[in-house]
Amino acid sequence: MAERKFKVTDHVLVPEHVKLSDEEAYEILKKYGLKPEDLPILRVDDPVAKELGLKPGDIVKIIRRSDKAEEVVTLRYVVGI
Repeated sequence: MAERKFKVTDHVLVPEHVKLSDEEAYEILKKYGLKPEDLPILRVDDPVAKELGLKPGDIVKIIRRSDKAEEVVTLRYVVGI
């Protein structure tokens, strides 16, 4: 497989992805009464997951910015293939 010559996360259409620490993830899940499995998934073979070195079980905060909504934050649960 050829090595990438650019970072996927630098592209203008890719929103900011932030891996949450175990403590941050626990607090957010507790606050909303959720289990990790309740969250939408992000596959470990996703280009952003690969670039960030995410592993199954990680929880990622995705921050989308727009002119109208300012900032929309979503969470994803990383799963294996």
